[in-house]
Amino acid sequence: MAPPGAGRLAGRIALITGASRGIGRAVAVRFAAEGAHVVAVARTEKALVALDDALRATGASATLVPVDVTDGPAIDRLGGSLAERHGRLDILVGNAAILGGLSPLGHFEPRIWERVIEINLTANWRLIRSMDALLRASSSGRALFVTSGVARRVHPYWGAYAASKAGLEMLARTYAAETAKSPLMVNIVDPGAVRTAMRAQAMPGENPASLPPPEAITDTFVDLASAECTTTGEIIRAGAPAQAGT
Repeated sequence: MAPPGAGRLAGRIALITGASRGIGRAVAVRFAAEGAHVVAVARTEKALVALDDALRATGASATLVPVDVTDGPAIDRLGGSLAERHGRLDILVGNAAILGGLSPLGHFEPRIWERVIEINLTANWRLIRSMDALLRASSSGRALFVTSGVARRVHPYWGAYAASKAGLEMLARTYAAETAKSPLMVNIVDPGAVRTAMRAQAMPGENPASLPPPEAITDTFVDLASAECTTTGEIIRAGAPAQAGT
């Protein structure tokens, strides 16, 4: 744990969705260790409290926001609260996502398809809409979105998830192009195969111990969230050597 005022993200305000487990939780813990104040967003209040307990045990604290990212008005209210309390947002990590199951395209239930697109894609657009002014108010705003290799490689039965992530990549790249002449940097992180509950759902026959834990990929998030990062509009594979400017 970095002492007060220390760490690569010292004094920065970081909003992380899907922060109660998996990659989101690992990033929240790492950002706090780097000195950031974490605004942790997740649907499950109990899991958020467990995260808060873990952070407090290290001397850090977080703002807990138990909300479904598909609740657009609630996301707008969160933006308003951040504006009143901090006047800015330094880091946005759009991580919340669901798999929605694997199925032939014609067999997906409409409600499942719609939920996957709503959480994985539309909710991130709503975050941009609500947080854009706050990110621009930061002297070095950073927006990171979590993708998957299936967005760029065709895998039968992954249609809903793959389509949502492909859409997310274009959403983020468009946002990067629109903010190219500002201090805001927008990037996309491809975590690769990581030991998470979603991975276990998708690959039930795989040995989880053969995969790296989420904590192993947090360096990439810190690099891209830091004020020193000058990369924007890129898809960065977690764990890969940092590109120039990161």
